[in-house]
Amino acid sequence: MAVRFLVLLSLLVLASSSSGSTTSLATNATADGGSLDILDAGSVTEFSFSNFHPEYRGKNLTVVGDADITKGALQITPDTGNEAAHFLTNKSGRVLYYAPVRLWRLEKGGGKGNASAGGKKVASFRTVFTVNVFRPSGADPAEGFAFLIAPSAGEPPAGSYGGFLGLTNATTDGSAANQVVAVELDTEKQPYDPDDNHVGLNVNSVVSVANASLTPRGIEISPVKTAKYNVWIDYNGSARHITVYMADFEAAKPASPVLAAPLDLGATVAERSYLGFAASTGTKYQLNCVLAWNMTVEKLDEPSNNRGLILGLAVGVPVGVLALGAAAALGYYVCVVRRRKLGRDQGSAITGTMIRSLAGGPREFDYRELRRATNNFDERMKLGQGGYGVVYRGTVADDHSNPAAAGTAVEVAVKKFSRASTQGQNDFLAELSIINRLRHKHLVRLVGWSHDNGELLLVYEYMSNGSLDQHLFSSAPGSRPGQPLGWELRYGIVQGVASALHYLHDQFDQRVVHRDLKASNIMLDAAFTARLGDFGLARAIETDKTSYTEEAGGGVHGTVGYIAPECFHTEKATRESDVYAFGAVILEVVCGRRPRCDIDGFHFLVDWVWRLHRDGRALDAVDPGLDGAFDEDDAERLLMLGLACSHPTPAERPKAQAISQILLRSMPTPAVPPFKPSFVWPATDGGFDTMSTTAGSTSSTVVTSTSTWSGNFARGSQNHAPAPEQDTSGSLV
Repeated sequence: MAVRFLVLLSLLVLASSSSGSTTSLATNATADGGSLDILDAGSVTEFSFSNFHPEYRGKNLTVVGDADITKGALQITPDTGNEAAHFLTNKSGRVLYYAPVRLWRLEKGGGKGNASAGGKKVASFRTVFTVNVFRPSGADPAEGFAFLIAPSAGEPPAGSYGGFLGLTNATTDGSAANQVVAVELDTEKQPYDPDDNHVGLNVNSVVSVANASLTPRGIEISPVKTAKYNVWIDYNGSARHITVYMADFEAAKPASPVLAAPLDLGATVAERSYLGFAASTGTKYQLNCVLAWNMTVEKLDEPSNNRGLILGLAVGVPVGVLALGAAAALGYYVCVVRRRKLGRDQGSAITGTMIRSLAGGPREFDYRELRRATNNFDERMKLGQGGYGVVYRGTVADDHSNPAAAGTAVEVAVKKFSRASTQGQNDFLAELSIINRLRHKHLVRLVGWSHDNGELLLVYEYMSNGSLDQHLFSSAPGSRPGQPLGWELRYGIVQGVASALHYLHDQFDQRVVHRDLKASNIMLDAAFTARLGDFGLARAIETDKTSYTEEAGGGVHGTVGYIAPECFHTEKATRESDVYAFGAVILEVVCGRRPRCDIDGFHFLVDWVWRLHRDGRALDAVDPGLDGAFDEDDAERLLMLGLACSHPTPAERPKAQAISQILLRSMPTPAVPPFKPSFVWPATDGGFDTMSTTAGSTSSTVVTSTSTWSGNFARGSQNHAPAPEQDTSGSLV
């Protein structure tokens, strides 16, 4: 155990030091804002909407003018079947994110690096949104739609309909006092426009400072046949440069932009500005709909007096990390020896010292602050409990994740580890070493940590809508009565989890297997966006390896119904076993039933769905609570994908990248046989490495069964399996 703790501690130091040094030097490093990907979670503000609901008005979004939220979309101008002359023409509206974002700050001493001659540091940002500009009854479209940066969340100016796009009016157009910047998609030619199908950059005026026709690129903003487009806008605060990309909804981000231009936001917009959309109609009209929106903005905290020290550490990382690693080894050895001699465990002090030394590490909380935040860990504040510990709801001083909320109180989830001494430290460091470096909009964000008084605590972003299972099942702990999750929300949740899984498996610098993917570990934020959480069982594996095996103790980790059949023979976690668990989640979301359930003589949901598929009645599996309100094509897609992910042979399951493409509707689902294949082990097609090396020895498992996994389980062949409904992970539920 001592060796294992030391290895974990050293890996945490090495990985985080490398990540922290890169972060401190890479801000605004690329022209398209790509450097935002490597900033730590505390260095960016992020929000994501996979769809929109009326209850977001006044909470997550400010809706003003003639805008509305209906039909799962932002209607920036009205969408109605009423008389067009009164309800659709000469309208303007705006929808803005509810809180302002800091886009620049004054630099002390005239400013350096990012700062311009005006002495301002300007934030980089990146946004992508899906837009549908629709012609009702095939009418000629007009006027236009825009992504907007505005100084306030107030109503659009009076008279801002027609060619003013909800941005300015005849009196204010061109005034620097507007402090408005917009990227327009214009469908009506004015004397100053190149045509009626162009993208433009507007600064305090609807007369663009740069524009480009989209016609040569084969893009028509509002074609006769309905079309959806993704628009990417990347802004580099260091280079003072903006690039705009546009492509069909199902296409990847293009290599070349449709528009690129210099832009100094520090000289143009308010220091704290609002981000969102504006649009207008004139005597001609169109429906301006935003279907989804993601936003990432670099945070601009006050300059630190330790900037020179941070830079020095970054430059000296190769030497410093080695020295730090050696110090960690020596410090650990000394403390363990002393503990054995004196009967005292001082690992808390070592771990705390090591984590504090990490560049870009998470925030350290004082234990007393977290005790106050949770009302002394009051049972009434408990959110969940498992073998790894208890999670409490709490309120702490602002963690600066929201630039507009400085000095306010924010809600957090505090995970208190229950296992003490070396094993507790192993669990604590294993989780921290992974989650501290992960950066993805569909992962629960780590806020901070505490390791005082022998208590091990991790502090996470609080998810106000709880976990997915609380919305699917009335029997779930903390269940939330009311209307079941609508179909669009369910599809968006599955998409979000798939995106997170693709990141963990393929896009992070190490392959990460979650090992406990289930509905109770999928959290929902205020916008019902899915966030995968609980990394207590997650482990990183080398990029040239395929699986992770426990070094000691062994055993099957996870929850029955989500555990892939091969895991009971190999006791190994793989990307394929994660995909199997994801398949169980898909079927759970579509059917509104738990993976382990008794229905029509079956003991597992997957077997029942496969039988319906064989009989050509797969759609009969859809949750009756939806009362028929679902898209049949999408339901068929999810059910077939869920079965494909549940294939008994690991190599036959789709990869996470393919899953994401399937859910984007850009790839067909894999062919699913009408009869569920038998589980045979070892797999004969070499789909993944069935050998593992642990502590210097090599082992191989050879087990063959001609019966299906779930059928074998149901008949009582449970020599490798826990009892039904038992959670073997010890993780939080």
